[in-house]
Amino acid sequence: MRILVTGGAGFIGSHLIDRLMSANHEVICLDNFYTGHKRNLLKWLNHPYFELIRHDITEPIRLEADQIYHLACPASPVHYQYNPVKTIKTNVMGTLNMLGLAKRVKARFLLASTSEVYGDPEVHPQPESYRGNVNTIGIRSCYDEGKRVAETLAFDYHRQNDVDIRVARIFNTYGPRMLENDGRVVSNFIVQALQGKPLTVYGDGSQTRSFCYVADLVEGLMRLMNGEHHGPINLGNPGEYTILQLAQTVQNMVNPDAPLKHEPLPQDDPRRRQPDISRAKQFLDWEPTIPVDQGLEITIRDFRERLEAEGKLPAPAAAIAGD
Repeated sequence: MRILVTGGAGFIGSHLIDRLMSANHEVICLDNFYTGHKRNLLKWLNHPYFELIRHDITEPIRLEADQIYHLACPASPVHYQYNPVKTIKTNVMGTLNMLGLAKRVKARFLLASTSEVYGDPEVHPQPESYRGNVNTIGIRSCYDEGKRVAETLAFDYHRQNDVDIRVARIFNTYGPRMLENDGRVVSNFIVQALQGKPLTVYGDGSQTRSFCYVADLVEGLMRLMNGEHHGPINLGNPGEYTILQLAQTVQNMVNPDAPLKHEPLPQDDPRRRQPDISRAKQFLDWEPTIPVDQGLEITIRDFRERLEAEGKLPAPAAAIAGD
């Protein structure tokens, strides 16, 4: 098949492209390189079945495709809050453009939505039927409200124009190729531990998250795309960790001497986040298979190699890491 991936040079998108290329599909990657990197796609750049187009999806584009994986949008608070108007434009206009393309060429369309549509949830764990508790005027709303509108558009295009849609609500995902400066908790802790800095825990660390390894997530996305269920479907790891537990796990794996440092909790930071994945199990026969410890080992190795290559590891931290 010919498959279009928006945001394909990013963290999740590039892992998805690896899978699609390995399955001998023809892949077109669209990315404006705001948070994506060519280095994530180097092995495919000269491949006859791969095409990379620098493009901002807030502008229309005409292409042919059988399937569209719509992943383009900065997904970490540091990046999506840097230019909030651009973030919501990407979510709304970008999704409109891609749905319009899917309608014209009769492509199946998968929207990468987010657990952020649940806001700071009052229902725990979160099933897809829960409508969320979102602050419409908060500093995170450019992203979570943007994704809620994107879901609305997808279902309206489905009902009105018969576009064949899939909606995935993605929970916290981690793995190789995460950006070191994305402000997400996994990358923060790993980079701080490798550099011998204190690990920053916001609040008392009792807030919870669920961490899904990127290979498990990509498997879920592909099963959703190629299955018959429109969604929305939660894709995430139902294992619930407190932020403090995660900090201590990374601390023990990288640098047991690294101290913990507590900072005030950011505005609208969700207290609890855990997916109910009953639908994913039922309709996709999917659940995560890679334990957090194993996924963290691979992720830490990737960060260590990148930071060493960029000369960003102090000698003492490198020595500790090598012991």
